[in-house]
Amino acid sequence: MPDDQPELPLPAPPLPADLPLLPARMINEYVYCPRLAYLEWVQGEWAESADTEEGRFRHRRIEKPAGELPSPDDLGEDDRIHARSLTLASERLGLIARVDLIEADDGAVVPVDYKRGKRPHAAAGAYDPERVQVCVQGLILEEQGYRCDEAVLYFCESRERVRVPFDDELRAKTRAAIAGLRLVAAGHQVPPPLEDSPKCPRCSLVGICLPDEVNYLKHGTLNPRPLAVGRDDALPLYVQAQRARIGKQAETLRIEVEDQAPTTARLIDVSQLVLLGNISITTPVVHELMRREIPVSWHSYGGWFLGHTTGTGHKNVELRTAQYRASFDPQQCLALARGLVAAKLKNGRTLMRRNWREGEPPPAMLDDLKRQAEHALRARGLAELLGIEGSGAAVYFRHFAGALKREGEEPGFDFATRNRRPPTDPVNALLSFAYALLTRTFTVTLSAVGFDPYRGFYHQPRYGRPALALDLMEPFRPLIAESAVIQAINNGEVQASDFARAGPAAALKADGRKRFIAAFERRLSHEITHPLFGYRLSYRRLLEVQARLLGRWLLGEIPEYPQFITR
Repeated sequence: MPDDQPELPLPAPPLPADLPLLPARMINEYVYCPRLAYLEWVQGEWAESADTEEGRFRHRRIEKPAGELPSPDDLGEDDRIHARSLTLASERLGLIARVDLIEADDGAVVPVDYKRGKRPHAAAGAYDPERVQVCVQGLILEEQGYRCDEAVLYFCESRERVRVPFDDELRAKTRAAIAGLRLVAAGHQVPPPLEDSPKCPRCSLVGICLPDEVNYLKHGTLNPRPLAVGRDDALPLYVQAQRARIGKQAETLRIEVEDQAPTTARLIDVSQLVLLGNISITTPVVHELMRREIPVSWHSYGGWFLGHTTGTGHKNVELRTAQYRASFDPQQCLALARGLVAAKLKNGRTLMRRNWREGEPPPAMLDDLKRQAEHALRARGLAELLGIEGSGAAVYFRHFAGALKREGEEPGFDFATRNRRPPTDPVNALLSFAYALLTRTFTVTLSAVGFDPYRGFYHQPRYGRPALALDLMEPFRPLIAESAVIQAINNGEVQASDFARAGPAAALKADGRKRFIAAFERRLSHEITHPLFGYRLSYRRLLEVQARLLGRWLLGEIPEYPQFITR
């Protein structure tokens, strides 16, 4: 196409009757980054950052409605108005805007929008996203019959006002942005991420968008920059004291147990609430946890994961649609399952090689696990893959005792083979409990990302089984669950006396369970270097990254799901 040929803008599709009004803020986001607008508007993604928190703080005063905006016919040239926090909408334009402040000047209205930070050194006095946002406000005011020729941007940190005239160029740019966002939303195709953009590290959605990771996996371009996500010190709160009662007191959770002094935990320090056994929780606590998007996980007293309670759930319908569609495609299911099983066997091989207690691990075991991993990548169906996984697991657990401390150990930690339902020895009891904790962790993570944890690809759907959580946790069983068991035994954190026996079954007592939970959570917080991306992150954060990368694969943004295989 010749460079001098004019570009004809595509019109937006007609507005359906049930289409929600497009917020002015989303037009701002679209001009700034089309992908950001799509993630927030279409897929319902959101994450807080220092910038969003500061912006909310700056708006705390002007968000209180004050004053009224008279009708256009009642507005005189000499009238002075000062109306704050007004919501304006236009059904014909399909737009809605929250205006911080509206002033009147010579019979015309002037929207004023407050911005955090200092006035930028831009040719037009401000950047295009902010200018387009206030122009949307002006278009709505004009649609309602007001004369609106300009707006004002007020920058709180430098306390400067910048005039934004609504000239023909800005109006055309605003209408093009409105049409562009509607076309992108109607196309149901997430825009590609920006490449090596300075905008990305400060974006609150960088950990959701994963721009560098997607570009790296798709094009093999620059190595991803470290994830610039906000630090989150919140951790799961476990409650296992039977007949405990959890209530709310101001900004804390209050845990009461019979004949004991109450214990408190600040809500800001809680990432999820994990309840084991017969524990009651009040309605105000449930409401507050839902409001804060803090899930409640329910376990039996023995540690069996029963389910979790959340709020209304994630809005990303596109992601679940792609998940369901792929789950009915045998080829996609097999492609993902092959990689999951191969990664599990490879990670198990690495765990045994690193943790073998005496001398060198048996070469035959390492060769068998390597061969089974290679066979898994060539499996012709899920049934064959199940057989390969079973053969690899038999080799792995036949030698698992070689990673456990033997010098001075008690007979209670003898281990011969994997068994469950019920586990018949302390090691198997620890493994079963660790898998239950990991299943809960993945179920909560997948729900938070927007997946349905119960529709999987390798594990087939069955009543009450979170199949997708079981799928994705396969490569992490050795790295998190089994590693936590090995560390807890070898470090002496769990003793043989911490187990109770009832017939053939062995189960952790309360004190031993408490210490093992600490070991498991410590493992989740352990930082590793990502073998593909090169930056450091915790296992806890890695599970979310892997879940989001699965979504990028299902939505067609990357050619395959990148398995996590430790070095």
